[in-house]
Amino acid sequence: MEDLTPDKRDLEPIETASRDEISALQLERLKWSLRHAYENVPMYRQRFDEAGVHPDDLKTLADLAKFPFTYKNDLRDNYPFGLFAVPREQIVRIHASSGTTGKPTVVGYTRRDIDTWANLMARSLRASGTRPGDIVHVAYGYGLFTGGLGAHYGAERLGATVVPVSGGQTERQVTLINDFRPHTIMVTPSYMLNILEQFHKAGLDPHESSLKVGIFGAEPWTNAMRREIEEAFDMHAVDIYGLSEIMGPGVANECVETKDGLHIWEDHFYPEIIDPETGEVLPDGEMGELVFTTLTKEGLPMIRYRTRDLTRLLPGTARSMRRMEKITGRSDDMIILRGVNVFPSQIEEQLMATGGLAPHYQLELYRAGRLDAMRVHVEALPHAADDASKDAAARMLYKRIKDIVGVSTEIIVADPGGVARSEGKARRVIDNRPKE
Repeated sequence: MEDLTPDKRDLEPIETASRDEISALQLERLKWSLRHAYENVPMYRQRFDEAGVHPDDLKTLADLAKFPFTYKNDLRDNYPFGLFAVPREQIVRIHASSGTTGKPTVVGYTRRDIDTWANLMARSLRASGTRPGDIVHVAYGYGLFTGGLGAHYGAERLGATVVPVSGGQTERQVTLINDFRPHTIMVTPSYMLNILEQFHKAGLDPHESSLKVGIFGAEPWTNAMRREIEEAFDMHAVDIYGLSEIMGPGVANECVETKDGLHIWEDHFYPEIIDPETGEVLPDGEMGELVFTTLTKEGLPMIRYRTRDLTRLLPGTARSMRRMEKITGRSDDMIILRGVNVFPSQIEEQLMATGGLAPHYQLELYRAGRLDAMRVHVEALPHAADDASKDAAARMLYKRIKDIVGVSTEIIVADPGGVARSEGKARRVIDNRPKE
């Protein structure tokens, strides 16, 4: 693979600043963010007052542990714009993702927020080995999902040439890669394996493609998948991390020269690792739940937001800012299926709204070719156990999940009593996907 290590002269000063300089900047920005949230978001004022803390109580970075957490449910409870910290007229863009009760999780950006996001995505692309003038093939979805537009604005800010393909139409993706000869592709890792299969079907040698860098995010992926992609395309495969509540993609990114974990852009996001059971802050190096506080966001500040992602913080290597390891799992029951966040409770809601089915179910995750897939195992009620009734219920449940949750599933309707019962906590998710 080509050596794509960035020239140190191209880095921003903060990327190589000392830890003392980074900490001083974080403390200054953290004081502003806490005050901004307290003064402009009723939920934060109430939450801080109930906890007996005030933004003035923050004297050191460690004092952040005194402040209460923010949860995904808080966005749902304040739907749609209740957590915005500026007048709605100052919000220049709104994104949203699926919620746990049918309501989407809404996030808003001021013009300055969009500018910050573009700058951090440009930084992430440069860290990945992309340079001004390179062609960037963006195959993340556009629209309410933050991936496509986040990647798009960042590549333009870097000075690259953007091909806004979006997702799907795999045959067309390969044709454009072959004809336009992009240097970088931004896509989910599972869909990249789909693209690899299409290369083979088209009789094309992926080794001969123009791709030098793949920036992969929106779902967990293993180092085994990294090796397969890198060997097939003779390209660098790097990880990008983000979540819409904090900004979108570009909260953290691997550096192409080390690929040893994702450097968190700590000048804009303050990370903590907590014990998911007690909420206690853990020291760097220990495994726990990742918590983020935004330091510069105007439209939607997030104070100690519990991501539910499990990882650990490590010292910086290629950059001064700390690294987070690849996400190893979650502290809740969320499933990430082809870039879409799915909660078992969402499936349960659609099941309960479908006639002829009992309230017992299991979700089976498996690998269909190169893509993750899901089967929903349910059972018929005694009065609707004939084949015609079961087929009708399966079609209806499939449509409800597709329309409301946003994923395609296989529905298996068993006879009454056909779904396994548990004497304790119901085992809702069976993960049969191959491990690394």
